[in-house]
Amino acid sequence: PEPSPAPEAPRIQLSEEGFSLSSADKAFVVKFRGQLQADGRFFLDDPERTGTNGFVMRRVRPMLEGTFFGFVDFRFMPDFGSMQPLVQDAWIDFHPSDKLRLRAGKFKTPFGLELLQAAVNTPFIERSLTVDLVPIRDVGLELHGDVLGGRVQYSIAALNGEADGVSSDLNTDDSFDLAARLFVQPFKPSGPALLKGLGVGFAVTRGQQFGTASSTGVSVLRSTGQEIIFSYLSGTGAGATVTAHGEHLRIAPQGYFYKGPLGLLAEYVSSTQEVRLGDERARLRHHAWQALASWVVFGGDAAYDGVKPTTPFDPETGKGGALEVAVRYHALDLDDDAFPRFADPTKSVSAAKGFGVGANWYFNKRVRFGANFHRTDYEGGAPTGDRAPENALLTRFQVAF
Repeated sequence: PEPSPAPEAPRIQLSEEGFSLSSADKAFVVKFRGQLQADGRFFLDDPERTGTNGFVMRRVRPMLEGTFFGFVDFRFMPDFGSMQPLVQDAWIDFHPSDKLRLRAGKFKTPFGLELLQAAVNTPFIERSLTVDLVPIRDVGLELHGDVLGGRVQYSIAALNGEADGVSSDLNTDDSFDLAARLFVQPFKPSGPALLKGLGVGFAVTRGQQFGTASSTGVSVLRSTGQEIIFSYLSGTGAGATVTAHGEHLRIAPQGYFYKGPLGLLAEYVSSTQEVRLGDERARLRHHAWQALASWVVFGGDAAYDGVKPTTPFDPETGKGGALEVAVRYHALDLDDDAFPRFADPTKSVSAAKGFGVGANWYFNKRVRFGANFHRTDYEGGAPTGDRAPENALLTRFQVAF
């Protein structure tokens, strides 16, 4: 008998996409990737020194991901940034087809439009005030997929449940959240060329959350400069700490439009949470919104998954690369009924409105430098009158592969 042909050797690749090892038929693939963001935060016109100037390693994320048997994906991504090592992503995704995928583990909650955009691709260094009301990452199961040729993306998830603006690993109250999101790109892949980059969607989460003095189920809210601007009352005596106690409902209409160098993104988030302080209860509704516009001055096109320079920058000739500029207006409004019983009005703002401008220089699609300026005005939040405005200058050097 003729000898059977020798199996093909595995393929090893090292490129700007990272390091990968795969079988010849690509049924087994393992990739090593990473993200590194070195930021600067500087607060201007800050006589009360409410902000802390300094440098921070915002994200330090090695990433291991791959595919087994051609239909089982996985990702493991810890984060060592901001001096708080933790696991951001750890999931397994079964995908017999693009139309039907089942994900299990810890992953981004399918809700906020800007939050679902990778941090390495956002035009601004820090996300908008809407992220204060958005669930970040949670543990659970998610059924998701793309149908109708990619025109419709759907997600339905059962999750442990978490407070606004945070990630969680454990279920501390024996109840769960349900999340659902539908996003439609009606003119993709065919349709009028002008409208191919249009996408609109709606997301909702609903669950019962019950906090305790040690695990309250509510969270602090932060400014663009990452300073705390709102927190619920917390004390040492019985009934002196505000806790989540009942239904938590969020809704988020959202959309974007990309055409050539132009990018537009907008979303609105409403978060309604039942809370308790001793024998008193309230149903508090907070909401936030943002509108963002970006323009690639030269070197590439705007896109939800980030700007990719047409030609990488060549330091010898000084040619290549891409320049992007962006503007954003965003606002956060806290329920008036939160004051003064559930939040101290001398320490927590009742509203925030901000305007930001930014620029990003892309050396290539993996390396970029960005600088932003944000001004945020507040209502309340000081012993007398309003908290002083925040004027934050942010910088970032980024490598992502």
